[in-house]
Amino acid sequence: MRILLLLPFFGLLWVPFYNQATPELFGFPFFYWYQLLWVPVTAALTWIAFRATRNEGDE
Repeated sequence: MRILLLLPFFGLLWVPFYNQATPELFGFPFFYWYQLLWVPVTAALTWIAFRATRNEGDE
């Protein structure tokens, strides 16, 4: 499950993928809303990884 924590890095480190203005969402260029979309996605992935691994040391 810890591999989930790498998804935000791969999604945000390859800048040429999202370095464009279209498509727009509510008037915001793709460049901005794509990055902001990763904030809740990263929080959810961190929570999932935490829940899946928090009891590993108890065994």
